[in-house]
Amino acid sequence: MSRRSRLQAKQQQPLSCQEESPQELQAPEHLQTRKRRTAEEIKKREDGKIAKKHQYEIKSCWPPTITGGISPCIIIETPHKESVTTDFSRFKKYRFRNLFINPSPLPELNWGNSKDVWLNILKKENRYAHCKHFTSLHSSLQPHMRSILLDWLLEVCEVYALHRETFYLAQDFFDRFMLTQKNINKSMLQLIGITSLFIASKLEEIYAPKIQEFAYVTDGACSEDDIVRMELIMLKALKWELCPVTIVSWLNLYLQVDALKDVPKVLLPQYSQEKFIQIAQLLDLCILDVNSLDFQYRTLAAAALCHYTSIEVVKKASGLDWDSISECVEWMVPFASVAKKAPVKLKNFKKVAVEDRHNIQTHTNYLDMLEEVNSGVASTAPGQLSPVSTGGIITPPKSTEKK
Repeated sequence: MSRRSRLQAKQQQPLSCQEESPQELQAPEHLQTRKRRTAEEIKKREDGKIAKKHQYEIKSCWPPTITGGISPCIIIETPHKESVTTDFSRFKKYRFRNLFINPSPLPELNWGNSKDVWLNILKKENRYAHCKHFTSLHSSLQPHMRSILLDWLLEVCEVYALHRETFYLAQDFFDRFMLTQKNINKSMLQLIGITSLFIASKLEEIYAPKIQEFAYVTDGACSEDDIVRMELIMLKALKWELCPVTIVSWLNLYLQVDALKDVPKVLLPQYSQEKFIQIAQLLDLCILDVNSLDFQYRTLAAAALCHYTSIEVVKKASGLDWDSISECVEWMVPFASVAKKAPVKLKNFKKVAVEDRHNIQTHTNYLDMLEEVNSGVASTAPGQLSPVSTGGIITPPKSTEKK
């Protein structure tokens, strides 16, 4: 058969593969069910996300006794994890009055709502609680041991040119960690203190000292492995809550708000460096006394500011009235009288910009100043802490004596 004949015969045959109808192109039944089910699951997931997104908890931040009808509220998104609750009944002297009813002292901000920023700061202040009665949990510890340890950490901060915020973070970590433990031996205090500073420096410093340098300043009392192991223990005990609003942060905020005139450039310092270090030195001295933990950090900073300015300035900068800070101001009187006698001057640090010198932590003879404070208080108010002694804790040689 020729090629032409074969082609004609092929064309005359019925087509076995005609174009199928749309019904014949549909997927099998089990695949159709699967597609519908997938679409339904996707819809349910999207609805679930929207439902979760709109779960809110309405929390009233003003007492209902305020005149004006309905009390204003804040809408706060409910976190989808276990919230850490703190028992504030132990902290009897905390001043929570006028915490939320005071208007925000912050000016109008071009990068956020000033009221929201202020309320977030206050919420964080209440979340990170501290208490002076941690010594009751540790039978072998005395309040003066904490003073010696913090004074030594101040010295280490100056040697390594660490920021004031780094020291106050370490102080907060130490005090809160001691509340989570029981019967800590006094020989462990230095390890806990240097580990607190090690964690704080990694959070705050751009170029933090190496762990070898932290072990070095302990003069062999703490090894690098000891610091690493204690770091893990502290982070778990603190539940990784490492961002408190420290005392020096409150002081920085108060001075900045007081210095602002027309242009609200909150992020740029506009206050005197000399004024800042004067008040900061008073706070350094006060924090060595365990009784300072009776007050909130914002109250301590406001009271220190009041000793160098006036109550009007404090009201403008902090939103706190005299009733809120009067007890702290009175407690701070002997500290302020001793601190004002000490000379205060800016120190030069290598590789530190001139405009940042006031933020570097400095050290002076704080233990002698604290002894003078306590001796003066003891003569007028019996039952207070006895003058600080240097026994009972392993302390290395002064860092200034090291090479």
